[in-house]
Amino acid sequence: MATLKERLSQLHSRISSTAQSCDRDPSDIMLLAVSKTRPVEDIREAVAAGQRAFGENYLQDALPKIHALQDLALEWHFIGRIQSNKTRDIAENFSWVHALDKFKHARRLNDQRPPDLPPLNACIQLNLTGEQSKGGIDAQELPGLLEKLLQLPHLRIRGLMTMPPANAGETLQHQVFGDLRKLLQKMNAQGHNLDTLSMGMSGDMQAAICEGATMVRIGTAIFGPRNST
Repeated sequence: MATLKERLSQLHSRISSTAQSCDRDPSDIMLLAVSKTRPVEDIREAVAAGQRAFGENYLQDALPKIHALQDLALEWHFIGRIQSNKTRDIAENFSWVHALDKFKHARRLNDQRPPDLPPLNACIQLNLTGEQSKGGIDAQELPGLLEKLLQLPHLRIRGLMTMPPANAGETLQHQVFGDLRKLLQKMNAQGHNLDTLSMGMSGDMQAAICEGATMVRIGTAIFGPRNST
């Protein structure tokens, strides 16, 4: 069985080869290691192999790990659904939030961001397939929400995030990711300065990269299968 270091190296090779096949520079794509449910020891092993950015979905799981790893210069991304009663912990402990889709949450994150920290980087989540089980706004709502969010000084709106349906084939994956890229380009043509497309996981990473992903969120391919809980 491959070690974590070997899996991480193999993943970087896959990202690089995929990017090159799409005429993209591999250095434009950031790997976010999804460490939800993984123990501190696994994260330290990934850090020793060169990984610095980690994504967490569950605050009750993430906060003890963040505190235990304060000796390391890590970048923590909150990639789960945002709840109003969790915004303070997100604002105080994370550098990024990926699933912003409500102004009330954004205002709380802004107000609760400690003044000694830089602005909280944020991606707006889009729901481009109408799935009721997923968060995210409709494309039509994006311009209005973006304008409101830009008034919050302790948030830095970096870009957009989406996920295709779990069972999506390659054609639908490309369609969803391509639509997100076009939305970002449209917003930038209107004077915004968005630089991040957070899209692509283990099962659809190739399509995401070919459609312009700048950040892919990968867990199992790095850490191996999760234990059932």
